[in-house]
Amino acid sequence: MRFMILVKATKDSEAGAMPSEQLLTEMGKYNEELVKAGILLAGEGLHPSSKGTRVTFSGTTRTLIDGPFAETKELIAGYWLWQVKSKDEAIAWVKRCPSPAGDGKEGEIEIRQVFSPEDFGAEFTPELRKQEERVRAQAAHNK
Repeated sequence: MRFMILVKATKDSEAGAMPSEQLLTEMGKYNEELVKAGILLAGEGLHPSSKGTRVTFSGTTRTLIDGPFAETKELIAGYWLWQVKSKDEAIAWVKRCPSPAGDGKEGEIEIRQVFSPEDFGAEFTPELRKQEERVRAQAAHNK
C-alpha cells in the first residue's frame, strides 16, 4: 500500500523560514531510517504558498490565483511517499518522526492512502490499465 504523508504548513514555513540545522539533522536521520526500512519512495519540502499559483476550473475557463493563500493550517509544506503494508504501519512511522515544526513548536502531519489500479473497479478498463502502465514507465524514465 502506498501512502502520501503530508506535512502541514505553519506560520514559519509560510513566512519562508528555513528549518534549523538541528531539525535538518533529525529529519536526515529519520529519512535514512525510512530508506533502510525500504519504505521511502519520494519526499520533498515545498516553498511557501507565496511562490505558488492555484488554477481553478469552471467548464472550459481556467483562472489563475497567485499565492500566498489563506488558512495556513490547510496548506502543505512537504511530503513523503511511502510503500508500507498497512495504514497502521504508516501511523507507527509518523509517530517516530521528529516534529516537523521543530523546536518544540506545534506541527501536524496527515496520512492519506494513494489509490491503486484495483480501487477503480470495472471503469478502469484493460486499455486504460495499459495506458497507465505506459505513462508510469515513461515517468520513471524521466527521473
